[in-house]
Amino acid sequence: MGKTVKNLAALEKELEALREQGRKKIVFTNGCFDLIHAGHVRYLREAKKLGDVLIVGLNSDSSVSRIKPGRPVNAEKERAEVLAALGMVDYVVIFGEDTPYALIKAIRPDVLVKGGDWKKEDIVGSDIAAETYSLPYSKGFSTTEIIGRIQSLKK
Repeated sequence: MGKTVKNLAALEKELEALREQGRKKIVFTNGCFDLIHAGHVRYLREAKKLGDVLIVGLNSDSSVSRIKPGRPVNAEKERAEVLAALGMVDYVVIFGEDTPYALIKAIRPDVLVKGGDWKKEDIVGSDIAAETYSLPYSKGFSTTEIIGRIQSLKK
C-alpha cells in the first residue's frame, strides 16, 4: 500500500536513498483522479510496469476546480486515500499548481507518463525525465462520461 506524502523534502530524501542503491527506476504520473474507475486502474498498472516506484501527483481541490469547472466530486484527501490504497501506487503527492512542473523538477523521475490524449512533446516535465510515455486510454472509461451517465439517471 502506498502512502500520501505530506513532506516533499522527506520524499526527495527517500528517493535519493533508493537511487544511491542503484536499484530503483522512478515513474511519475499525475491527474485529478476524481472518480477512480477501471480505466484509471489499468493506466496506473501499465505506468508501474515502466519502473520500480510509482509516484502519483494529485491535483488539489483548488487546482481541479480551475481546470475542470464544477469539480472535483471527491475531496483531495479522499482521492489521495483511494489512490494510496492501490497496490501499484507507492506515493501520492498533492500539488496545488495548475501543472506539476515544480513537483516533477523536485522529484526528478526517470520516467514520465500521461494518458493517451497527450502528445509526448506536450507532456509537462518531459524536459526533465529521461523517458516520456503517452499510454493509451481504455475505451469507454472517462470520469466526465461517468458523471454524465449518473446525471442522466436523475432525470
